[in-house]
Amino acid sequence: MERRITAMLARMSVEEKVGQTLQPEMKSITPEDVRTYHIGSIENGGGSVPGGDKHAPVSAWLAKIDGYWKASVDPVNKGVRIPMMWASDAVHGHNNVYRATLFPHNIGLGAARDPDLVRRIGGATAMEVRALGMDWSFAPTLAVVQDDRWGRTFESYSEDPAVVALYAKAMVEGLQGTGSRFLDKDHVISTAKHFLGDGGTDGGRDQGDNRASEEVLRDVHGAGYPAAVNGGVQAVMASFSSWQGLKLHASKPLLTDVLKDRIGFDGLVIGDWNAHGQVPRCTKGDCPTTFNAGVDVFNVPEDWKTLYASMIREVRDGTIPMARLDDAVRRVLRVKMRAGVFDEGLPSSRPHAGDEALLGAPAHRKIARQAVRESLVLLKNDRRVLPIDPRGHRILVAGAGADSITKQTGGWTLSWQGNDNTNADFPGATSIWSGIRAAVEADGGTAVLSPDGSFTGRKPDAAIVVFGENPYAEFQGDQADVALHTENAESLALLRKLRAAGVPTVAVLLSGRPLYLNPQINAADAFVAAWLPGSEGGGVADVLLAKPGGAPAHDFRGRLSFSWPKRPDQTPLNKGQAGYDPQFAFGYGLSYAQSARVGTLPEPMVAAETAAPGVFLREGTGTNGFRLTIGDAQSPHIAAVGARVATYGSEALTLRRVDRRRQEDAWAATWSGAGPAWITLERSAPIDLSREANGAMVLALEVRVTSPARGPVSLLVNDTALPVGAELSRAGEWRSIRVPLRCFGSAAADLAKVTSIRLQTAATLGMELSGVSLQETAAGDRCPAR
Repeated sequence: MERRITAMLARMSVEEKVGQTLQPEMKSITPEDVRTYHIGSIENGGGSVPGGDKHAPVSAWLAKIDGYWKASVDPVNKGVRIPMMWASDAVHGHNNVYRATLFPHNIGLGAARDPDLVRRIGGATAMEVRALGMDWSFAPTLAVVQDDRWGRTFESYSEDPAVVALYAKAMVEGLQGTGSRFLDKDHVISTAKHFLGDGGTDGGRDQGDNRASEEVLRDVHGAGYPAAVNGGVQAVMASFSSWQGLKLHASKPLLTDVLKDRIGFDGLVIGDWNAHGQVPRCTKGDCPTTFNAGVDVFNVPEDWKTLYASMIREVRDGTIPMARLDDAVRRVLRVKMRAGVFDEGLPSSRPHAGDEALLGAPAHRKIARQAVRESLVLLKNDRRVLPIDPRGHRILVAGAGADSITKQTGGWTLSWQGNDNTNADFPGATSIWSGIRAAVEADGGTAVLSPDGSFTGRKPDAAIVVFGENPYAEFQGDQADVALHTENAESLALLRKLRAAGVPTVAVLLSGRPLYLNPQINAADAFVAAWLPGSEGGGVADVLLAKPGGAPAHDFRGRLSFSWPKRPDQTPLNKGQAGYDPQFAFGYGLSYAQSARVGTLPEPMVAAETAAPGVFLREGTGTNGFRLTIGDAQSPHIAAVGARVATYGSEALTLRRVDRRRQEDAWAATWSGAGPAWITLERSAPIDLSREANGAMVLALEVRVTSPARGPVSLLVNDTALPVGAELSRAGEWRSIRVPLRCFGSAAADLAKVTSIRLQTAATLGMELSGVSLQETAAGDRCPAR
């Protein structure tokens, strides 16, 4: 094989070699581009689907992939024929694809402590990826999360490096196969990610800085990578994060000296989504530093043509040594040959391609349901409420999560954040409510769905309340603490209401991390951590409900793979650290065979940070370090306090509290036209929003225009202004003014050091303002015309 690669390299032009090192996103490239630029691979990012249809059938996917593949084997000028690869984030099943089996997210699998199960999940996922003619999955995640405020905690198996190492090899072997079945017709390329230390950033900040010692970096955060390499992993994805201030995408000591040379990894290193653009002195379209550090394939969704030209220039002027380019292309070709990419032919003609029956296949759903059962952790079972005997009993099922497949599948599900789905998007899937109803009715009982917990007539014999976090993924999932920020008050009130009515109550928590919930645990007779169980909600009923006669149908097997906090500010919290004092320790988990009384837990009076990191103004009040001010040329910084505030002298701008949804939760702003004046969200310490811009986030202002603008209006980040007057030129109902963050960066704003967000005009304007936040991009979001 190596001789064959050497011969191919000798025939390839610089242009052909550079093309193999680029991976654009499918929305930004055409088949003709693939042919012209010799592109080596393409990915479909989270939520990127053919024709923008998240219900796209297998045939639509195959038609699209076939078109690109045909172009790749018909190179311009009859150059070297190198078929392209197709990559996808299949992180809990083939989760970007309609009808696919959705397995529990990794945090739940970690609680199961079952590497054979993980291996079978990998095998089932590979088959569903194969059904679409794809070659490559960006899984598994090997982060060893040490701060549960991180929004990607749910993608980690455990805070314990031993658990992560155990699962690393198992998932790689499941996806890729072993022995004579290695990367055969039933398997796909796997990717260990994100190298290195992404689970240990300061404050749990996504894409932040890991300040650990080299020993901790090696023994804790690096634990999964030797195991993955030993399992034959063919790709490793570099992390957005930094170690001791140096971006991993610029770290030759870690990417080349450690990963490739010391650990012996001979596959390819791929970058993360535009992460090279965060390296100092780099842009998305020019970054020799990242390539020379050891990244072999740039993950460059949109700016790939600029990067292609830059790399060719830098190879020719010696900035990128030819030996480094040849090494990268050798690794790409090596992986392609091992995976059979040169031999398999048209994607739609491959084994399993087009087999829609593989998506959500009964055998795969059976594995997923087993995974749900094994991942459940019983934190409390006082009064022995569980298991519930359905026969002849009336079971109330309540809570916002009871009949929500959206909540139970979490982020990275059909879309990036997974928060725009409904049950109709999951044919063949089972909500927790549906699973309970089917089991209860099969055993002669009655199940009643009541989201608010209300009931009439006969009092329920038991209640199951399902609640928890709404879906999120990177960026949007970061928190300032480990409190529940959705349904906290509602879930507690519901549990207390049922307790007051004398109904034995079981709480089932859907979450992507352990959370401080002592009040809810105290208000329930039994408490179950169900994590993010995926599409097979029936697995919850399997464990909560008894067989006829009252004996358990399945016992609890799950044990905490993350320590459980006793305070909302108790983080980082990891076994072995000094002063370790969790509410429930790593490895804790009750069962029907081994139970213990929990009793009443302390409820410390610790204020939780109630605003997510991407919220800057909530209900008219600044959050996350921002404060609201108004100003004009005479008095630029006047704090917005009290019921009314105005600029001095001219009263060019007045601000007064008004009601939107509740008392004084918004501001009414009136510009008189007397001169330039502004509303500003400002903070003393700069905040880095470059990662959010890189992730296509949008700056959204919740406004209602009462008197349209009679002149230009600008929205500024720091001192960079974009026009938004057109958005404020008509009166009406509440709506969002949405401007992609990248637009400010394109206009020269330093998004790594944001200290102010300002709305400014010298014209007359009347409007109400209640919120400012970062949101996921949506169709129609674009930069304002300048």
